[in-house]
Amino acid sequence: MVEEARAVAHAEIEVARLAALRVEQALEEQQKLCKSTEKQDFEETRKEVQEARRIKMLHEPSRVMDMEHELEGLRLQLVAKSAEASSLRKELAITRRHEQDKEHLYELEGAECLGSYLRIISCSETAPDIYKCSIQWYRISLEGSKKELISGATKAEYAPEPFDVGRFVQAEIHLSNGRKAIASTTAPIDPAPGLGNYVEALVGKAGAEFNVIIIQINGDDVSTQSIHNFHVGKMRIKLRKGRSTKAKEAYSASMQLCGARGGGNAAAQGLFWQAKKGLSFLLVFESERERNAAIMLARRFAFDCNIMLAGPDDRAPLGT
Repeated sequence: MVEEARAVAHAEIEVARLAALRVEQALEEQQKLCKSTEKQDFEETRKEVQEARRIKMLHEPSRVMDMEHELEGLRLQLVAKSAEASSLRKELAITRRHEQDKEHLYELEGAECLGSYLRIISCSETAPDIYKCSIQWYRISLEGSKKELISGATKAEYAPEPFDVGRFVQAEIHLSNGRKAIASTTAPIDPAPGLGNYVEALVGKAGAEFNVIIIQINGDDVSTQSIHNFHVGKMRIKLRKGRSTKAKEAYSASMQLCGARGGGNAAAQGLFWQAKKGLSFLLVFESERERNAAIMLARRFAFDCNIMLAGPDDRAPLGT
């Protein structure tokens, strides 16, 4: 009897276990079905939200677009204010110049921007011949507190170079009677439009090659002038013609590079390059833009090599 009762109890337990297993499986299937339904509903809701956003974007201006229009308006206002401030600075400079130099013997002729050249002209019948006077050009800081001599700039003409941008350029004329006259730009030298973007594009190409003509070597005129390639690279500068290399030097403390500081209409296209001590060249580029781009590009690469590339006795301004 005991064995029979035990067998009945085992059978009932097994039946209950199977029933519980079936219930558990049914619950799992229901949970899976619910999750699948929830995921499907979520995807449908997400698509509806995206479609609503797309329709809204088509029919209403976005906040980003509004901000862009507002920024563009502010840029235009800034340009207008800058032009107005520049005009006021020029008027103030002219007024001060007349107050300081009542005789007003000389003034500068030419666009006050990178890529042009400035020339001293007389504006008085009593002014001595400029070519019989001693001349020295200077860079003047925007505040007027710093005055930097431009070594070698002693002619009646001077072509601004990249270091001059944002600063006044001034010529001191020493007269034969011991007096001194001053001719100065009415505003800081402006940058050349689009030149910065052009140089950045050349930086992205890791260098550039320019066509040049050698005018002087070590200060001596070159009798036969032919086109050479002036290559400005990330680590060095090279001057060559075909397979013949005139100079190939890495950026170093002894290297110098700046705009030509002589006179003449071609001064804005001229460049002085001292490859190393005892070897220097005076080069003329195809255009003012190419000359200034070569200077800016070389100084950029030299700066990456911890070298401040400038002209004779120059003090490189901050940010170059």
